[in-house]
Amino acid sequence: MTPDSKIFVTGHRGMVGSAIVRALQGQGFTNLLVRTRQELDLLDRSAVRAFFEKERPEFVIDAAARVGGIVANSEKPVEFLLENLTIQNNLIEAAADFGCAKFLFLGSSCIYPKHAPQPIREDALLTGPLEPTNDAYALAKIAGIKLCQAYAREYGKNFLSAMPTNLYGPHDNFDLHTSHVLPALIRKVHEAKKSGIREVLVWGTGTPRREFLHADDLADACVFLLKNYDSPELINIGSGEDTTIRELAELICEVLGYDGTLVFDPTKPDGTPRKLMDSSRLFALGWKPRIPLREGITHATAWFLENQPAP
Repeated sequence: MTPDSKIFVTGHRGMVGSAIVRALQGQGFTNLLVRTRQELDLLDRSAVRAFFEKERPEFVIDAAARVGGIVANSEKPVEFLLENLTIQNNLIEAAADFGCAKFLFLGSSCIYPKHAPQPIREDALLTGPLEPTNDAYALAKIAGIKLCQAYAREYGKNFLSAMPTNLYGPHDNFDLHTSHVLPALIRKVHEAKKSGIREVLVWGTGTPRREFLHADDLADACVFLLKNYDSPELINIGSGEDTTIRELAELICEVLGYDGTLVFDPTKPDGTPRKLMDSSRLFALGWKPRIPLREGITHATAWFLENQPAP
């Protein structure tokens, strides 16, 4: 890669895509391609192929996907499966057909079995049943990994697959109906503090353990992989540390200065009991995360408070 390499970043307005654009610009890359959904509908195969034929990006980082938390995944499995399959198939096929030198496909830690041994190694893929609350999304991502590997095996393409852990940061989704647990808790606690409510309801028992990685750390890892990794074997991107949902909620309360009570609802689903990635392969290549969880939550909370929609 050179500073003027033509790099296409999909989903550049989302949390992950915007962080990747910031990371690339921060490292001196000047020839970045981005398109809004109105400018390029990734669900439209003909439009995607026309874009690749015209622009001929040398590198592609695929950060576009339909994403959501337990509620959204449970209510819309058809959309999560079909839309993600369509987007990634269109991009991977076009990248292969129009001379892309390197393609980085971003998956998700939910591709791994619900009861995978912890920490979760890359070879745990397809060794057991998935978590049913987001299996549609997981299946789409698994298909993307397999398609990248198939292109590498059959056509010699340098197509990579990286599996991030749970992510958070600026431009996250803070909608209580569709967001993941960390941004949802930030919003719940903020609204309780603002309204003088003395209790915050948290789904589940609070005992599941989750690993979190700031989006800026993920973006840095993606640029690192483009420069230093050329294997079709998937690779995990995580922080190497996990915390319980209760500890996470308590930390968010501390950051926001909320002294009310957390109430856990065990009638709501916990999801996977524990999900900690084994990122030792990536760490051995020389990359490590830099943003501790408290610092990252403080950063994400500040962004939310500055950018929350008007009432």
